[in-house]
Amino acid sequence: SQQIILTRENETLKSRVDSLTSVEDLIGKSEGIQTVLREIESVAPTNSSVIITGESGTGKELVARAIHANSQRKFYPMVSVHCGALTESLLESELFGHEKGAFTGALYNRKGRFEMADSGTIFLDEIATISTKMQIELLRVLETKSFVRVGGNKEISSDFRVICATNKDLKKMVEEGTFREDLYYRLNVMNIHVPPLRERKDDIPLLVNYFISKYCTSMNKPLLTIEPAALKRMLDYPFPGNIRELENMIERAIVVGNSKRIMLKDLPFNKELIDSDVESLEDFEKAFVLQILNKYNWNISRTAQALKVDRVTLYNKIKKYGLKD
Repeated sequence: SQQIILTRENETLKSRVDSLTSVEDLIGKSEGIQTVLREIESVAPTNSSVIITGESGTGKELVARAIHANSQRKFYPMVSVHCGALTESLLESELFGHEKGAFTGALYNRKGRFEMADSGTIFLDEIATISTKMQIELLRVLETKSFVRVGGNKEISSDFRVICATNKDLKKMVEEGTFREDLYYRLNVMNIHVPPLRERKDDIPLLVNYFISKYCTSMNKPLLTIEPAALKRMLDYPFPGNIRELENMIERAIVVGNSKRIMLKDLPFNKELIDSDVESLEDFEKAFVLQILNKYNWNISRTAQALKVDRVTLYNKIKKYGLKD
């Protein structure tokens, strides 16, 4: 049956991905994701800087983890920093560390992320959000592989590889003067683009099957199947939240469903995206942001965390689309 074939295809693909790192977002047979896998295999053994681009929810951090897991640095830490979630001063302290007494509340010496990433990899998510001052500081660290803790005067060296991710067009930001050109070229030695889910429809059945297996196992439920009508609707749906939205959808369907199959009625599709002829990506984003806001009762912090954006970005989207509670 189709279910058995999908299961076998999924296991074959997953075994290849497991040789990289155990990340479900990299499961797929589409040309788009196969290209990503080939690029990971190509860049992983090098020490070159990498920028991973793609929309929110496509699995950029997992691509970074796959690169690290296949590199010569794999036995050392991969340290992640969510740049968009921190103010400039907090980001500075997070990256470079601080000395005791450097500022109010600095009660002890603290290592920064660059120091923690010595011999390993540092992953800078949402790199496009950092201030001009931090861009200058980051460029200096990349050039010298050394830095000074906040409130300190001792130069500290660290041997790290840097991988960045962004959902923004950095090249355009360079042209507009909001992102330093020298930093851009220092970071963008290699580039990997992770395609959105709507451009890799062939992968949806495999991902659905994988997430069903994952959540049925974790919830101690019998392995469910999915009715054809539900799968067809998923194939027609644009998934503005990408794989993160698909995973959330399957998890919820398994929780609320009460039969041996996931039914169309169990799937929390965004009605605005189904009932109207929505064509533009902005319409997708508007509807998806509103859906997540409503899910978290308009709690800005939790919504921003779920969307993996900073609060300022979320406020800007609410304003841009005129969203109201």
